[in-house]
Amino acid sequence: MLTRFFTALTIFLDAVDDVVTGTASDTAEAVAAQPTANIWTTLLSFLPFVLVIVAFYFFLIRPQRKQEKETQKMRNSIGIGDQITTIGGITGIVRQIKDDDTYIIETGADKNRISIKKWAIQSKDTISDS
Repeated sequence: MLTRFFTALTIFLDAVDDVVTGTASDTAEAVAAQPTANIWTTLLSFLPFVLVIVAFYFFLIRPQRKQEKETQKMRNSIGIGDQITTIGGITGIVRQIKDDDTYIIETGADKNRISIKKWAIQSKDTISDS
C-alpha cells in the first residue's frame, strides 16, 4: 500500500514539475493546471510539519497518556492493607481511606501514622514475608 502511495506521489510530482517548468505537452492544459499545481506544491510543503506533529503524538503524547491512565488505575485499586511507596520515598501500609483521596498509612517500627493524598502515591508494592 505504501509503495503504491509513493509511486502515485512520484507520478504526481513529475506531472507538477512538467507543468511548472512548462514542458507539458499542451500549453492550454499547463495554463489551466498551474493554479492547481501551486496549491498542491503549497500543501506538499506543509507535509513535513504534519509528519512531525504525527510523530510527536505517537512517540510522546500517546505513551504519556497511557502511563497516566495506568498510574491512575493503580492508585484507584489501592485498598486497606496494601503496601505503598510515596513520591517522597516513604513506604507504609494503608490503614484507612478518607474522603476517597486521602490515605492514612502506617510506617516504621513505631507504627507512626501519616496522612497522604492519593496523587502522592508512586507505587503499590508487594508485601514480602521476611
